[in-house]
Amino acid sequence: MSAPESVLAERSIRRPSDNGWWTRRIPAALFAAYLALLFWTVLWKLHEPYVGGDWMRAVKLVPFAAADGFGASAPFEVAMNVVIFVPFGVYLGILVPSLRVAASASLFAATSVVLEVAQFVFALGSSDVTDVIVNTAGGLVGLGLVALARRGLHARTAAVVTRICLVASVVVAGAVAVHIASFPRLPM
Repeated sequence: MSAPESVLAERSIRRPSDNGWWTRRIPAALFAAYLALLFWTVLWKLHEPYVGGDWMRAVKLVPFAAADGFGASAPFEVAMNVVIFVPFGVYLGILVPSLRVAASASLFAATSVVLEVAQFVFALGSSDVTDVIVNTAGGLVGLGLVALARRGLHARTAAVVTRICLVASVVVAGAVAVHIASFPRLPM
């Protein structure tokens, strides 16, 4: 086989990870699924979508404080808000590694504001500035985890983190399926 033929043959048998398939398309698909699950979780707490009544609308502008008949942010809820935004930072760190931290933080905050506005519009509970703060912090934690991974994994970071995200996504999908299966069924 001549040199040009061997180059062509080598290119035709590349593994998916060699051409960006594993490090771009899979994380992008997982990120899209994550965003759908994020919106469903934040807005409807993994239940069927609904629109609430006016009594469920409130705006809490003082972080971590009670307002409009809604209590102060519970520590568990604050922690969960951080945790659910960590994958956002991880995916962003893998998909757009050149994005500056300030721009990433702005994107996390903007996404959180969109979720809080949607909660207000659909009367799904209190729209809380605390959530914007802790969601943004969660996204930054995710970015930090990717930065730490890059220190040890270097060029393999995207592939290794993508595999971890894939496994985590399968586990979460299983947990969501179990949760949905546990919904009480109404008689027909």
